[in-house]
Amino acid sequence: MTDHKDSPWKTLSTQPVYNNDWIKVEEHKVINPAGKPGLYGKVSFKNQAVGIIPLDDEGNTWLVGQFRYTLNEWSWEIPMGGSPVKEDKIKTALRELEEETGLKAGKITELLHLHPSNSITDEQGYVYLATDLSECMQQLEDTEKDMQIKKLAFDEAVQMAANGEITDAISVAGLFYLALNREKYLIK
Repeated sequence: MTDHKDSPWKTLSTQPVYNNDWIKVEEHKVINPAGKPGLYGKVSFKNQAVGIIPLDDEGNTWLVGQFRYTLNEWSWEIPMGGSPVKEDKIKTALRELEEETGLKAGKITELLHLHPSNSITDEQGYVYLATDLSECMQQLEDTEKDMQIKKLAFDEAVQMAANGEITDAISVAGLFYLALNREKYLIK
């Protein structure tokens, strides 16, 4: 087993625990940074999370809302989906924007690359900005049939993230990043 040369952790063994089309779970026997034996669980995602923030010329954006099974609650988020590792993330972002909101983007800009939950997963997340928008046909997947769409001022979406109405980490990070860099992206 090879570890990063600067890592304070030493991996002794890795045992697969669970595997499906979306995730792989492993149990790692390790020596921790204090030199003591331990166990570490790792969840590896087979897709990368790709979110996209649509923004029109008037400073409006769109959020999607749906019931999240894992949380057992409703969630407002930026449009988002999974991108197979070998698929172009921009292609995924544009597809998710069309499927979930019925919008096409004439221009797309990468905003962020992040790790949403790096203590137990190796998940990669990406956030894009979509501008030069036009309407198209919404094409929801079976798991999205309860999805709702909300068009609102960008600043209102940022406020929703600030007051806890949006809790999805990638959505919050993307909205805050864009709000902090609004002049760079010419947001009204």
